[in-house]
Amino acid sequence: MTTAEKLEELQEKARKDPALKKKLLAARAETDPLKAFCQIGREAGCEIYPMDIVCAGEEFYAAIRRSTNGGGENSPLLEGEDDFYELFFAGL
Repeated sequence: MTTAEKLEELQEKARKDPALKKKLLAARAETDPLKAFCQIGREAGCEIYPMDIVCAGEEFYAAIRRSTNGGGENSPLLEGEDDFYELFFAGL
């Protein structure tokens, strides 16, 4: 299962479980929000770690850059497209 699929599964669980959703949203106020988010996700049954999210975003963004204009320096800047963590909350 890819990181994106794990995040989608966690998002679905949070949509159905208001307590889980509340915990995930509250994690954003923690000292290390990504670590807290992943801990809550694992407790909910989604095996996810901070580096999974970081790497998935970077790999996704790199693939997009390579596919546009030959992937050179003239490729368009895609702000926020590599941030799976923020995209998770936007979809929640």
